[in-house]
Amino acid sequence: MKVKEIMTKDVISLNPEDNVTAALTLLFKMQISGLPVIDAQGKLVGMFTEKDVLSYILPSYIEKVGRFIYEENPKSTKKKFMELDKIKVVQLMRKDVVTTSEETTLSEVARIMLTQKVRRAPVLDKSGKVAGIVARCDVLKAFACEAEIPLKI
Repeated sequence: MKVKEIMTKDVISLNPEDNVTAALTLLFKMQISGLPVIDAQGKLVGMFTEKDVLSYILPSYIEKVGRFIYEENPKSTKKKFMELDKIKVVQLMRKDVVTTSEETTLSEVARIMLTQKVRRAPVLDKSGKVAGIVARCDVLKAFACEAEIPLKI
């Protein structure tokens, strides 16, 4: 089975100039954790995720503290969160996006997702335009289908 058979073709995307608060609201409304960012020419320019927002509102050293106790500063976090309304998606989005093609196999896209630590990958057509998006759950559902295991969805 190939990615083109399981991908979501109607891709909802963000514009680089969209407001971060509006983008985050869309993520919440759709109950997903990230969306591709596509410019006016239809070119994929980034990926905007909840993780990007968390990285912005929490201190930059947070990943380095590991398992040590982190003393939160509610005022600092609240201030940073309030700043989101003044920030554009382009300022927080990840510019280095892991993509795949329509012809990629299930096993290969699963390998890419695991090794690159991504939850979703935009699917590019031969011209480099976004043709769809594939998420980990799409891959798992397809594996279950191939194994003829009925999932109650």
